[in-house]
Amino acid sequence: MTEYGMDIGVGLLGSLLIAGAAYRKKSLSASGAAAAVCMGTLMYTLGSAAWFGTLIAFFVSSSLLSKWKRSRKAAAESGYAKGGRRDAGQVLANGGLGLVICILHALWPHPGWWAGYLGVMATVTADTWATEIGALSKRRPRSIINGQLVAPGTSGGITPLGLAASAAGGMFIGIAAWILFTLFGSDGEDSVRAFGIMELLIIGLAGGLGGSLIDSWLGAVHQVMYRCRICGRDIEKNRHCEAAAVRVRGMKWMTNDAVNALSSLMGGLIGAMMGILRLLV
Repeated sequence: MTEYGMDIGVGLLGSLLIAGAAYRKKSLSASGAAAAVCMGTLMYTLGSAAWFGTLIAFFVSSSLLSKWKRSRKAAAESGYAKGGRRDAGQVLANGGLGLVICILHALWPHPGWWAGYLGVMATVTADTWATEIGALSKRRPRSIINGQLVAPGTSGGITPLGLAASAAGGMFIGIAAWILFTLFGSDGEDSVRAFGIMELLIIGLAGGLGGSLIDSWLGAVHQVMYRCRICGRDIEKNRHCEAAAVRVRGMKWMTNDAVNALSSLMGGLIGAMMGILRLLV
């Protein structure tokens, strides 16, 4: 078997094992598991263990946090468009851009792609950590737009705990990337070798925190929102309290998945700029 064929086999096997376990634990739907297998296989084949492992670090940490103290977060999460079981749309919104960057890097290798990829992964990790941990905050969130108090679970609402979790999530990706390359990297991965632990921490922090704040701003200003006819709560989904909800603001196409995709793009740009600036210094 050729080295290329071996990479496909390893990537497929690893993706099947992880996606299968996530499906059994109800962290992924059937469509989400299928999308994750395709994405993971391509990521390992076209990238390396560092690229693939960073994606897995995001997914595993986010899945574990979604289960952590779930009953305490139930009220805040009841208005979210989607729950803890990710479907194909969520998988692609969170990792699709990372896969595109991996493909571009395979075609035109450059450390900037790696930095951009880490910015994307840092954004989706930071945003998920902020959502899952921030929902446990004892303080009511404040709107990122005007600082006014809003109900828990409101799009664009931020808390000190959520911001701290966002920063931690971004740096977690930087640390994970460094560990993965240290353990599994090869001398041929010049793009991945371009950054040390401090650079990776800075890229993860800047990309993650910046991207997650952009996510909150998009959620507060442009994301489509509905109002429940029964309880009067503003929510992300078009049904609540077992009844159809009324659209009150936002662009119809700007769903939670669209917000995640756009914010990850911005986080990726932040990461790429941080990486390129470091290379120029």
